Amino acid sequence: MIFKILGAFGLLFITYGVITRKAMTRNMVFIIGGLLLLAYSSYLRDPIFIPLQIIFTLASIYELFLIKKTSS
Repeated sequence: MIFKILGAFGLLFITYGVITRKAMTRNMVFIIGGLLLLAYSSYLRDPIFIPLQIIFTLASIYELFLIKKTSS
């Protein structure tokens, strides 16, 4: 039950990230949502969903890094 709740919150975070306009906020909620969905997909042991969430989360972390680098 806890992993379904984590997955639902992950989905909500990613949905919020899609509708927000601030790049920094978007990437932060994408990272949080991606990690929550990664926990859920690991619980499911889904061989497609796990790599997808890893790539999505890493891409969001990379983009956040680029944003911080260019703002410095």
